[in-house]
Amino acid sequence: MKKTEKKNLIIRPPVVVVMGHIDHGKTTLLDYIRKTKVAEKESGAITQHIGAYELEVKLPNSDIKRKVTFLDTPGHEAFTEMRERGAWVADIGILVVAADEGVKIQTKEAIDIILKTKLPFLVAINKIDKSEANVEKVKRELSENGVMVEGWGGQVPCLEISAKNGQGVDQLLEMIALMAEMEDLKANPCEGAQGVVIESYLDSHRGYTATLLILSGTLRKGDDLILGKVTGKIKVLENFRGEPMEDATFSSPVIAVGFNDLPQVGQKFYAGDQREYCILGENEKIVCVDIQYLGEDECVEKIPLVIKADVLGSIEALISTLTNLSKELNVKFVVIKNEVGDIGETDYKLAETSGAIILGFRVKIRPELKVIISNSNTIVLVGDTIYELSDNLKKDIVDKRNLKDTRVVIGKLKVLAIYNNSKGDQVIGGEVIEGKLEKKGSIDILRGEEKIGCGTIVNLQLNKTDMVSVSTPNKCGLVISTKMIFEVGDILEYFKIEKH
Repeated sequence: MKKTEKKNLIIRPPVVVVMGHIDHGKTTLLDYIRKTKVAEKESGAITQHIGAYELEVKLPNSDIKRKVTFLDTPGHEAFTEMRERGAWVADIGILVVAADEGVKIQTKEAIDIILKTKLPFLVAINKIDKSEANVEKVKRELSENGVMVEGWGGQVPCLEISAKNGQGVDQLLEMIALMAEMEDLKANPCEGAQGVVIESYLDSHRGYTATLLILSGTLRKGDDLILGKVTGKIKVLENFRGEPMEDATFSSPVIAVGFNDLPQVGQKFYAGDQREYCILGENEKIVCVDIQYLGEDECVEKIPLVIKADVLGSIEALISTLTNLSKELNVKFVVIKNEVGDIGETDYKLAETSGAIILGFRVKIRPELKVIISNSNTIVLVGDTIYELSDNLKKDIVDKRNLKDTRVVIGKLKVLAIYNNSKGDQVIGGEVIEGKLEKKGSIDILRGEEKIGCGTIVNLQLNKTDMVSVSTPNKCGLVISTKMIFEVGDILEYFKIEKH
Protein backbone atom coordinates (compact mmCIF):
# COMPACT_ATOMS: atom_id res chain seq x y z
CA MET A 1 0.00 0.00 0.00
CA LYS A 2 1.26 3.42 -0.95
CA LYS A 3 2.97 5.25 1.88
CA THR A 4 1.29 8.33 3.35
CA GLU A 5 2.79 11.62 2.25
CA LYS A 6 4.71 13.25 5.10
CA LYS A 7 2.79 16.50 4.83
CA ASN A 8 -0.61 17.70 6.04
CA LEU A 9 -0.33 15.06 8.76
CA ILE A 10 -2.86 15.15 11.59
CA ILE A 11 -3.55 12.83 14.51
CA ARG A 12 -5.83 9.96 13.54
CA PRO A 13 -7.95 7.66 15.70
CA PRO A 14 -6.52 4.23 16.52
CA VAL A 15 -7.92 1.05 14.99
CA VAL A 16 -8.25 -1.53 17.76
CA VAL A 17 -8.68 -5.24 17.08
CA VAL A 18 -10.23 -7.52 19.69
CA MET A 19 -8.91 -11.09 19.52
CA GLY A 20 -9.19 -14.29 21.51
CA HIS A 21 -10.85 -17.68 21.90
CA ILE A 22 -14.50 -18.41 21.20
CA ASP A 23 -16.87 -17.33 23.99
CA HIS A 24 -14.19 -15.57 26.02
CA GLY A 25 -16.17 -12.33 25.88
CA LYS A 26 -14.83 -10.30 22.94
CA THR A 27 -18.22 -9.23 21.56
CA THR A 28 -19.64 -8.86 25.06
CA LEU A 29 -16.83 -6.41 25.84
CA LEU A 30 -17.61 -4.35 22.74
CA ASP A 31 -21.30 -4.66 23.56
CA TYR A 32 -20.71 -3.12 26.97
CA ILE A 33 -18.66 -0.28 25.49
CA ARG A 34 -21.16 0.44 22.70
CA LYS A 35 -24.20 0.09 24.96
CA THR A 36 -25.89 -1.98 22.21
CA LYS A 37 -26.82 -5.64 21.89
CA VAL A 38 -24.68 -6.87 19.04
CA ALA A 39 -23.84 -10.16 20.73
CA GLU A 40 -27.48 -11.19 21.10
CA LYS A 41 -28.10 -10.69 17.35
CA GLU A 42 -25.33 -13.07 16.29
CA SER A 43 -25.98 -16.68 15.36
CA GLY A 44 -25.39 -18.79 18.46
CA ALA A 45 -23.73 -15.76 20.11
CA ILE A 46 -20.70 -16.28 17.81
CA THR A 47 -19.59 -13.41 15.59
CA GLN A 48 -19.62 -14.77 12.03
CA HIS A 49 -17.84 -11.82 10.37
CA ILE A 50 -15.48 -8.96 11.16
CA GLY A 51 -17.61 -6.13 12.52
CA ALA A 52 -16.23 -2.59 12.58
CA TYR A 53 -17.56 0.03 14.96
CA GLU A 54 -16.49 3.64 15.44
CA LEU A 55 -16.95 4.96 18.95
CA GLU A 56 -16.39 8.12 20.91
CA VAL A 57 -14.64 7.10 24.10
CA LYS A 58 -14.68 9.45 27.09
CA LEU A 59 -11.48 9.12 29.03
CA PRO A 60 -11.89 8.44 32.76
CA ASN A 61 -11.58 11.53 34.97
CA SER A 62 -11.63 13.75 31.89
CA ASP A 63 -14.06 15.52 29.55
CA ILE A 64 -11.88 14.62 26.55
CA LYS A 65 -13.45 12.29 24.01
CA ARG A 66 -11.48 10.28 21.49
CA LYS A 67 -12.68 8.43 18.43
CA VAL A 68 -11.68 4.77 18.40
CA THR A 69 -12.49 2.16 15.77
CA PHE A 70 -12.95 -1.34 17.13
CA LEU A 71 -12.75 -4.51 15.03
CA ASP A 72 -14.55 -7.54 16.42
CA THR A 73 -12.81 -10.62 14.99
CA PRO A 74 -14.39 -14.09 14.93
CA GLY A 75 -13.26 -16.57 17.53
CA HIS A 76 -14.20 -19.81 15.76
CA GLU A 77 -11.32 -21.84 14.30
CA ALA A 78 -12.75 -21.54 10.74
CA PHE A 79 -11.97 -17.83 10.69
CA THR A 80 -8.19 -17.85 11.19
CA GLU A 81 -7.53 -15.92 7.94
CA MET A 82 -10.06 -13.26 8.89
CA ARG A 83 -8.38 -12.77 12.25
CA GLU A 84 -5.07 -12.27 10.45
CA ARG A 85 -6.65 -9.59 8.27
CA GLY A 86 -7.98 -7.91 11.39
CA ALA A 87 -4.52 -7.83 12.96
CA TRP A 88 -2.97 -6.53 9.73
CA VAL A 89 -5.16 -3.39 9.61
CA ALA A 90 -5.08 -2.60 13.33
CA ASP A 91 -2.87 -0.27 15.37
CA ILE A 92 -3.53 -1.86 18.76
CA GLY A 93 -4.69 -5.33 19.79
CA ILE A 94 -6.71 -6.47 22.78
CA LEU A 95 -6.12 -10.13 23.61
CA VAL A 96 -9.15 -11.29 25.60
CA VAL A 97 -8.64 -14.37 27.79
CA ALA A 98 -11.34 -15.78 30.06
CA ALA A 99 -10.23 -15.96 33.70
CA ASP A 100 -12.08 -19.23 34.21
CA GLU A 101 -10.71 -21.04 31.11
CA GLY A 102 -7.28 -19.60 30.42
CA VAL A 103 -5.31 -19.94 27.19
CA LYS A 104 -7.11 -22.04 24.55
CA ILE A 105 -6.49 -22.99 20.90
CA GLN A 106 -7.70 -19.72 19.34
CA THR A 107 -5.90 -17.78 22.08
CA LYS A 108 -2.64 -19.35 20.94
CA GLU A 109 -3.45 -18.59 17.29
CA ALA A 110 -4.19 -14.98 18.21
CA ILE A 111 -0.87 -14.74 20.10
CA ASP A 112 0.98 -16.09 17.04
CA ILE A 113 -0.68 -13.50 14.79
CA ILE A 114 0.03 -10.64 17.20
CA LEU A 115 3.69 -11.59 17.58
CA LYS A 116 4.13 -12.20 13.83
CA THR A 117 2.63 -8.82 12.88
CA LYS A 118 4.43 -7.05 15.79
CA LEU A 119 1.12 -5.51 16.81
CA PRO A 120 1.19 -3.41 20.01
CA PHE A 121 -1.30 -5.05 22.36
CA LEU A 122 -2.63 -5.42 25.86
CA VAL A 123 -4.21 -8.37 27.64
CA ALA A 124 -7.72 -8.22 29.06
CA ILE A 125 -8.39 -11.06 31.50
CA ASN A 126 -12.18 -11.25 31.34
CA LYS A 127 -14.87 -12.86 33.50
CA ILE A 128 -13.14 -12.07 36.80
CA ASP A 129 -16.63 -11.90 38.33
CA LYS A 130 -16.97 -15.69 38.04
CA SER A 131 -16.21 -17.89 41.05
CA GLU A 132 -13.95 -20.13 38.91
CA ALA A 133 -11.72 -17.21 37.91
CA ASN A 134 -7.97 -17.81 38.35
CA VAL A 135 -6.01 -14.77 37.16
CA GLU A 136 -2.58 -16.07 38.18
CA LYS A 137 -3.14 -19.29 36.25
CA VAL A 138 -3.97 -17.24 33.13
CA LYS A 139 -0.81 -15.14 33.51
CA ARG A 140 1.29 -18.27 33.89
CA GLU A 141 -0.22 -19.84 30.75
CA LEU A 142 0.38 -16.59 28.84
CA SER A 143 4.05 -16.61 29.87
CA GLU A 144 4.32 -20.22 28.65
CA ASN A 145 3.11 -19.00 25.25
CA GLY A 146 5.52 -16.08 24.93
CA VAL A 147 3.40 -13.28 26.41
CA MET A 148 5.10 -11.73 29.45
CA VAL A 149 2.67 -9.36 31.15
CA GLU A 150 3.49 -6.66 33.68
CA GLY A 151 4.19 -8.21 37.04
CA TRP A 152 5.40 -11.39 35.39
CA GLY A 153 8.70 -10.07 34.09
CA GLY A 154 7.30 -8.40 30.99
CA GLN A 155 5.97 -5.07 29.72
CA VAL A 156 2.67 -6.12 28.17
CA PRO A 157 -0.15 -4.24 29.96
CA CYS A 158 -2.61 -6.58 31.63
CA LEU A 159 -6.02 -5.55 32.96
CA GLU A 160 -8.57 -7.60 34.86
CA ILE A 161 -12.11 -6.90 33.65
CA SER A 162 -15.68 -8.11 33.61
CA ALA A 163 -17.37 -7.36 30.29
CA LYS A 164 -20.62 -8.39 31.94
CA ASN A 165 -20.73 -5.72 34.68
CA GLY A 166 -18.13 -3.29 33.35
CA GLN A 167 -15.52 -3.76 36.06
CA GLY A 168 -12.12 -2.52 34.81
CA VAL A 169 -13.44 -1.40 31.39
CA ASP A 170 -12.78 2.31 32.09
CA GLN A 171 -9.15 1.47 32.87
CA LEU A 172 -8.99 -0.59 29.66
CA LEU A 173 -10.15 2.38 27.55
CA GLU A 174 -7.72 4.68 29.32
CA MET A 175 -4.86 2.27 28.49
CA ILE A 176 -5.92 2.15 24.81
CA ALA A 177 -5.83 5.97 24.67
CA LEU A 178 -2.39 5.99 26.30
CA MET A 179 -1.04 3.36 23.88
CA ALA A 180 -2.46 5.28 20.90
CA GLU A 181 -0.71 8.44 22.10
CA MET A 182 2.58 6.58 22.42
CA GLU A 183 2.22 5.20 18.88
CA ASP A 184 1.88 8.80 17.57
CA LEU A 185 -0.64 7.81 14.89
CA LYS A 186 -0.89 10.38 12.08
CA ALA A 187 -2.13 10.45 8.50
CA ASN A 188 -2.76 12.84 5.61
CA PRO A 189 -6.46 13.57 4.97
CA CYS A 190 -5.67 15.36 1.67
CA GLU A 191 -4.67 12.25 -0.33
CA GLY A 192 -6.90 9.69 -2.01
CA ALA A 193 -8.34 7.09 0.32
CA GLN A 194 -6.78 3.65 0.81
CA GLY A 195 -7.94 0.88 3.05
CA VAL A 196 -9.30 -2.65 3.25
CA VAL A 197 -12.62 -4.45 2.72
CA ILE A 198 -14.04 -5.65 6.04
CA GLU A 199 -17.28 -7.20 4.82
CA SER A 200 -19.11 -7.56 1.49
CA TYR A 201 -22.52 -8.84 0.40
CA LEU A 202 -25.20 -8.50 -2.27
CA ASP A 203 -28.07 -6.25 -1.21
CA SER A 204 -31.20 -7.23 -3.16
CA HIS A 205 -32.26 -3.58 -3.40
CA ARG A 206 -28.98 -1.69 -3.72
CA GLY A 207 -26.58 -4.15 -5.35
CA TYR A 208 -23.03 -5.09 -4.34
CA THR A 209 -22.24 -3.57 -0.96
CA ALA A 210 -19.08 -3.49 1.13
CA THR A 211 -17.96 -2.32 4.54
CA LEU A 212 -14.65 -0.52 4.07
CA LEU A 213 -12.12 0.49 6.69
CA ILE A 214 -10.28 3.65 5.61
CA LEU A 215 -6.62 3.49 6.63
CA SER A 216 -5.43 6.75 5.04
CA GLY A 217 -6.74 9.70 3.05
CA THR A 218 -10.35 10.81 2.55
CA LEU A 219 -13.07 8.81 0.77
CA ARG A 220 -15.84 10.80 -0.94
CA LYS A 221 -19.19 9.94 -2.42
CA GLY A 222 -18.62 9.71 -6.18
CA ASP A 223 -15.02 8.48 -5.88
CA ASP A 224 -13.79 5.82 -8.27
CA LEU A 225 -12.47 2.73 -6.50
CA ILE A 226 -10.40 -0.26 -7.46
CA LEU A 227 -10.35 -3.38 -5.28
CA GLY A 228 -8.30 -6.07 -6.98
CA LYS A 229 -10.31 -7.13 -10.04
CA VAL A 230 -13.39 -5.28 -8.80
CA THR A 231 -14.01 -1.63 -9.63
CA GLY A 232 -16.69 0.80 -8.62
CA LYS A 233 -17.93 4.34 -8.27
CA ILE A 234 -19.41 5.14 -4.87
CA LYS A 235 -23.12 5.86 -5.27
CA VAL A 236 -23.99 5.48 -1.60
CA LEU A 237 -21.71 6.23 1.36
CA GLU A 238 -22.89 5.60 4.93
CA ASN A 239 -21.34 5.36 8.36
CA PHE A 240 -21.52 2.05 10.26
CA ARG A 241 -24.95 3.03 11.62
CA GLY A 242 -26.32 3.36 8.07
CA GLU A 243 -26.48 7.17 8.16
CA PRO A 244 -25.65 8.91 4.81
CA MET A 245 -22.29 10.70 4.45
CA GLU A 246 -20.62 12.83 1.79
CA ASP A 247 -17.09 11.91 2.89
CA ALA A 248 -15.14 10.03 5.54
CA THR A 249 -11.52 9.89 6.56
CA PHE A 250 -8.99 7.51 8.08
CA SER A 251 -9.81 4.94 10.73
CA SER A 252 -13.52 5.15 9.85
CA PRO A 253 -15.59 2.10 8.89
CA VAL A 254 -18.06 2.99 6.13
CA ILE A 255 -20.68 1.23 4.03
CA ALA A 256 -20.28 1.76 0.28
CA VAL A 257 -22.53 0.82 -2.65
CA GLY A 258 -21.64 0.95 -6.34
CA PHE A 259 -19.38 -1.96 -7.32
CA ASN A 260 -19.38 -3.99 -10.55
CA ASP A 261 -18.90 -7.24 -8.62
CA LEU A 262 -18.63 -8.51 -5.05
CA PRO A 263 -15.39 -7.24 -3.43
CA GLN A 264 -13.29 -9.85 -1.64
CA VAL A 265 -13.02 -9.54 2.14
CA GLY A 266 -9.48 -8.50 3.06
CA GLN A 267 -8.87 -6.87 -0.34
CA LYS A 268 -7.08 -3.52 -0.33
CA PHE A 269 -8.88 -0.63 -2.03
CA TYR A 270 -7.58 2.53 -3.65
CA ALA A 271 -9.57 5.65 -4.55
CA GLY A 272 -9.16 8.73 -6.69
CA ASP A 273 -6.20 9.37 -8.98
CA GLN A 274 -4.40 6.27 -7.66
CA ARG A 275 -6.64 4.18 -9.96
CA GLU A 276 -4.57 5.45 -12.86
CA TYR A 277 -1.63 3.35 -11.68
CA CYS A 278 -3.41 0.18 -10.68
CA ILE A 279 -2.00 -2.04 -13.39
CA LEU A 280 -3.17 -5.28 -15.01
CA GLY A 281 -0.28 -7.62 -14.29
CA GLU A 282 0.58 -11.29 -14.61
CA ASN A 283 -2.24 -13.87 -14.61
CA GLU A 284 -4.75 -11.06 -15.26
CA LYS A 285 -4.50 -9.83 -11.67
CA ILE A 286 -4.75 -6.10 -11.06
CA VAL A 287 -1.94 -4.95 -8.83
CA CYS A 288 -1.50 -1.51 -7.33
CA VAL A 289 2.02 -0.19 -7.16
CA ASP A 290 3.80 2.27 -4.90
CA ILE A 291 4.19 5.60 -6.69
CA GLN A 292 6.99 8.16 -6.39
CA TYR A 293 6.35 11.65 -7.75
CA LEU A 294 9.17 13.80 -9.13
CA GLY A 295 8.17 17.39 -9.90
CA GLU A 296 5.74 20.08 -8.80
CA ASP A 297 2.08 19.30 -8.10
CA GLU A 298 1.02 22.14 -10.43
CA CYS A 299 2.52 20.44 -13.51
CA VAL A 300 -0.24 19.40 -15.90
CA GLU A 301 1.87 16.95 -17.92
CA LYS A 302 2.47 13.66 -16.09
CA ILE A 303 4.88 11.06 -17.47
CA PRO A 304 4.89 7.57 -15.89
CA LEU A 305 8.25 5.80 -15.68
CA VAL A 306 9.50 2.28 -14.95
CA ILE A 307 13.13 2.40 -13.77
CA LYS A 308 15.51 -0.60 -13.80
CA ALA A 309 19.17 -0.30 -12.79
CA ASP A 310 22.21 -2.33 -11.83
CA VAL A 311 22.33 -1.27 -8.16
CA LEU A 312 20.27 0.79 -5.72
CA GLY A 313 22.84 3.59 -5.73
CA SER A 314 22.29 4.02 -9.47
CA ILE A 315 18.54 4.33 -8.93
CA GLU A 316 19.08 7.08 -6.34
CA ALA A 317 21.41 8.98 -8.68
CA LEU A 318 19.00 8.63 -11.60
CA ILE A 319 16.04 9.83 -9.55
CA SER A 320 18.06 12.88 -8.46
CA THR A 321 18.78 13.70 -12.12
CA LEU A 322 15.12 13.15 -13.08
CA THR A 323 14.00 15.53 -10.33
CA ASN A 324 16.11 18.29 -11.89
CA LEU A 325 14.91 17.36 -15.39
CA SER A 326 11.27 17.59 -14.26
CA LYS A 327 11.85 21.24 -13.31
CA GLU A 328 13.62 21.99 -16.60
CA LEU A 329 10.81 20.49 -18.72
CA ASN A 330 7.96 21.52 -16.38
CA VAL A 331 6.66 17.95 -16.11
CA LYS A 332 5.81 15.60 -13.27
CA PHE A 333 7.49 12.20 -13.49
CA VAL A 334 5.45 9.41 -11.90
CA VAL A 335 7.78 6.54 -10.99
CA ILE A 336 5.48 3.53 -10.76
CA LYS A 337 8.34 1.06 -10.33
CA ASN A 338 12.05 1.24 -9.52
CA GLU A 339 13.97 -1.97 -9.11
CA VAL A 340 17.40 -3.57 -9.50
CA GLY A 341 17.76 -6.09 -12.36
CA ASP A 342 17.39 -6.57 -16.11
CA ILE A 343 14.25 -5.46 -17.98
CA GLY A 344 11.82 -8.38 -18.01
CA GLU A 345 8.30 -9.31 -19.10
CA THR A 346 6.67 -7.95 -15.93
CA ASP A 347 8.31 -4.55 -16.48
CA TYR A 348 7.15 -4.51 -20.10
CA LYS A 349 3.54 -5.43 -19.20
CA LEU A 350 3.47 -2.77 -16.50
CA ALA A 351 4.74 -0.12 -18.93
CA GLU A 352 2.47 -1.25 -21.75
CA THR A 353 -0.66 -1.11 -19.58
CA SER A 354 0.15 2.22 -17.93
CA GLY A 355 1.72 3.97 -20.91
CA ALA A 356 5.01 4.31 -19.04
CA ILE A 357 8.50 4.81 -20.46
CA ILE A 358 11.05 2.18 -19.36
CA LEU A 359 14.45 3.55 -18.32
CA GLY A 360 17.25 0.99 -18.03
CA PHE A 361 20.60 2.01 -16.52
CA ARG A 362 23.45 -0.46 -17.06
CA VAL A 363 20.99 -3.32 -17.52
CA LYS A 364 19.98 -5.56 -20.42
CA ILE A 365 16.70 -6.30 -22.11
CA ARG A 366 15.96 -10.00 -21.84
CA PRO A 367 16.31 -11.62 -25.31
CA GLU A 368 12.71 -12.87 -25.53
CA LEU A 369 11.45 -9.30 -25.07
CA LYS A 370 13.48 -7.56 -27.77
CA VAL A 371 11.23 -8.65 -30.65
CA ILE A 372 8.05 -7.85 -28.67
CA ILE A 373 9.30 -4.36 -27.76
CA SER A 374 10.41 -3.63 -31.33
CA ASN A 375 6.84 -4.26 -32.55
CA SER A 376 5.12 -2.24 -29.80
CA ASN A 377 4.57 1.41 -28.95
CA THR A 378 6.25 1.08 -25.56
CA ILE A 379 9.34 3.27 -25.32
CA VAL A 380 12.42 1.62 -23.78
CA LEU A 381 15.51 3.76 -23.19
CA VAL A 382 18.72 2.09 -22.02
CA GLY A 383 22.18 3.51 -21.41
CA ASP A 384 25.42 3.18 -19.50
CA THR A 385 25.53 6.81 -18.30
CA ILE A 386 22.90 8.82 -16.48
CA TYR A 387 23.44 11.78 -18.81
CA GLU A 388 22.81 9.57 -21.85
CA LEU A 389 19.51 8.34 -20.39
CA SER A 390 18.49 11.82 -19.29
CA ASP A 391 19.26 13.34 -22.72
CA ASN A 392 17.35 10.60 -24.56
CA LEU A 393 14.35 11.02 -22.26
CA LYS A 394 14.44 14.79 -22.75
CA LYS A 395 14.61 14.36 -26.54
CA ASP A 396 11.62 11.99 -26.51
CA ILE A 397 9.51 14.44 -24.48
CA VAL A 398 10.48 17.45 -26.62
CA ASP A 399 9.87 15.56 -29.88
CA LYS A 400 6.36 14.64 -28.75
CA ARG A 401 5.64 18.26 -27.84
CA ASN A 402 6.70 19.37 -31.32
CA LEU A 403 4.13 17.12 -32.97
CA LYS A 404 1.30 19.14 -34.49
CA ASP A 405 -2.05 18.77 -32.74
CA THR A 406 -5.14 18.54 -34.96
CA ARG A 407 -8.65 18.92 -33.62
CA VAL A 408 -10.94 16.39 -35.31
CA VAL A 409 -14.72 16.67 -34.86
CA ILE A 410 -16.24 13.19 -34.30
CA GLY A 411 -19.90 14.12 -33.80
CA LYS A 412 -22.47 16.78 -32.97
CA LEU A 413 -25.62 16.82 -30.85
CA LYS A 414 -28.45 19.36 -30.65
CA VAL A 415 -29.85 19.98 -27.15
CA LEU A 416 -33.62 19.34 -27.11
CA ALA A 417 -34.39 19.21 -23.37
CA ILE A 418 -32.81 20.18 -20.07
CA TYR A 419 -33.60 18.17 -16.95
CA ASN A 420 -31.03 19.60 -14.55
CA ASN A 421 -29.28 22.85 -15.38
CA SER A 422 -27.32 23.50 -12.19
CA LYS A 423 -23.56 23.93 -12.56
CA GLY A 424 -21.65 20.67 -12.33
CA ASP A 425 -23.11 17.43 -13.70
CA GLN A 426 -26.05 18.50 -15.91
CA VAL A 427 -28.69 16.15 -17.31
CA ILE A 428 -29.91 16.92 -20.81
CA GLY A 429 -31.60 15.25 -23.78
CA GLY A 430 -30.69 15.71 -27.41
CA GLU A 431 -30.41 14.36 -30.93
CA VAL A 432 -27.16 13.26 -32.57
CA ILE A 433 -27.17 15.26 -35.83
CA GLU A 434 -23.72 14.30 -37.09
CA GLY A 435 -21.34 11.37 -36.52
CA LYS A 436 -21.39 9.96 -33.01
CA LEU A 437 -20.81 10.84 -29.33
CA GLU A 438 -18.79 8.69 -26.92
CA LYS A 439 -18.84 8.36 -23.15
CA LYS A 440 -15.98 10.25 -21.43
CA GLY A 441 -15.47 12.30 -24.61
CA SER A 442 -14.48 15.99 -24.57
CA ILE A 443 -16.99 18.49 -25.99
CA ASP A 444 -17.20 22.15 -26.95
CA ILE A 445 -20.53 23.91 -26.38
CA LEU A 446 -21.71 26.15 -29.23
CA ARG A 447 -24.52 28.72 -29.05
CA GLY A 448 -25.14 29.92 -32.57
CA GLU A 449 -21.68 30.21 -34.13
CA GLU A 450 -19.93 31.06 -30.85
CA LYS A 451 -18.15 28.65 -28.53
CA ILE A 452 -19.38 29.41 -25.00
CA GLY A 453 -17.70 26.64 -23.01
CA CYS A 454 -16.50 23.05 -22.83
CA GLY A 455 -17.17 19.89 -20.84
CA THR A 456 -16.99 16.11 -20.62
CA ILE A 457 -19.61 13.46 -21.35
CA VAL A 458 -20.01 11.63 -18.04
CA ASN A 459 -22.74 9.24 -19.19
CA LEU A 460 -24.80 8.37 -22.28
CA GLN A 461 -28.17 6.63 -22.38
CA LEU A 462 -30.24 5.31 -25.26
CA ASN A 463 -33.76 4.17 -24.35
CA LYS A 464 -32.70 4.36 -20.65
CA THR A 465 -29.78 1.97 -21.29
CA ASP A 466 -26.20 3.06 -20.57
CA MET A 467 -24.17 3.25 -23.79
CA VAL A 468 -20.50 3.63 -24.68
CA SER A 469 -21.45 5.60 -27.83
CA VAL A 470 -24.57 6.87 -29.63
CA SER A 471 -24.63 7.59 -33.37
CA THR A 472 -26.83 9.68 -35.67
CA PRO A 473 -29.83 9.97 -35.96
CA ASN A 474 -30.64 8.73 -32.44
CA LYS A 475 -31.99 10.76 -29.57
CA CYS A 476 -30.30 10.15 -26.23
CA GLY A 477 -29.88 11.31 -22.66
CA LEU A 478 -26.59 12.69 -21.41
CA VAL A 479 -24.88 13.66 -18.18
CA ILE A 480 -22.41 16.47 -18.92
CA SER A 481 -19.77 17.80 -16.52
CA THR A 482 -19.42 21.53 -17.26
CA LYS A 483 -19.50 24.96 -15.65
CA MET A 484 -21.83 26.31 -18.36
CA ILE A 485 -25.66 26.43 -18.15
CA PHE A 486 -27.29 24.81 -21.19
CA GLU A 487 -30.09 26.24 -23.29
CA VAL A 488 -32.35 24.37 -25.73
CA GLY A 489 -30.81 24.64 -29.19
CA ASP A 490 -27.17 24.54 -28.05
CA ILE A 491 -24.83 22.34 -30.08
CA LEU A 492 -22.43 19.89 -28.43
CA GLU A 493 -19.37 19.25 -30.60
CA TYR A 494 -17.50 16.08 -29.64
CA PHE A 495 -13.86 16.10 -30.74
CA LYS A 496 -10.52 14.32 -30.41
CA ILE A 497 -6.96 15.64 -30.61
CA GLU A 498 -4.75 13.82 -33.07
CA LYS A 499 -1.00 14.36 -33.41
CA HIS A 500 0.76 14.56 -36.78
